Amino acid sequence: MAVGGERPDDDGVGAESGSRGRDSRRRGAGRDGGVRGADGSRGRRQRRRGEGADQDGGFSSSSRAEQEEPPGDPVERARAICLRLLTGTPRTRKQLADALRKREIPDDAAEEVLSRFEEVGLINDSAFAEAWVESRHHGRGLARRALAQELRTKGVDSTLIDEAVSQLDSEQEEQTARELVARKLRATRGLDRDKRLRRLAGMLARKGYPEGMALRVVRQALEEEGEDTEFLGDEGF
Repeated sequence: MAVGGERPDDDGVGAESGSRGRDSRRRGAGRDGGVRGADGSRGRRQRRRGEGADQDGGFSSSSRAEQEEPPGDPVERARAICLRLLTGTPRTRKQLADALRKREIPDDAAEEVLSRFEEVGLINDSAFAEAWVESRHHGRGLARRALAQELRTKGVDSTLIDEAVSQLDSEQEEQTARELVARKLRATRGLDRDKRLRRLAGMLARKGYPEGMALRVVRQALEEEGEDTEFLGDEGF
């Protein structure tokens, strides 16, 4: 019988010796992320799924930075790790230092690379903090207090944090608070007046707005809807 007439499920019928199962191997190529090689290793696709750093700047155990670190010289290893972590995502010096420590890079090698990266502008905590404030305030509506807390967790110096959050003044904060309340106001309709106040003011508090500002903004929004807020207390939420 000609080779072209073989059925796909014939495992051992082929014109050439040693050609058993070619079709079945092709069929199995996509099921586990790649064709298994002679040594039983899975394909490249499966490895790619593990590449990259996590959202908080941590170092993924199967990331490309780990897989492709140059052997030997710890300075070169540190440089390769930092460059890969900085690709497409700004990081603070502390985030990079934590990643190098996790990879057991000696302190002196880490310090050399981090200092050099600062000199050439690849690490710039001041610019990072300013961009963070701009993005998180306009994107998530976070107030100065919440923004400062986030930057502290990323290891930004307190002086740089103060400079970055000073981009926002009280007037800007209050305007953003009003916009947040306006977007959430409809979802609270049907609730009693006190519950609406607590829910809306609590939402602002979680985003870092001062209690006095939050209560004032919510009261004004409720009054504009015709709610009587004269007897609402100031005991907090």
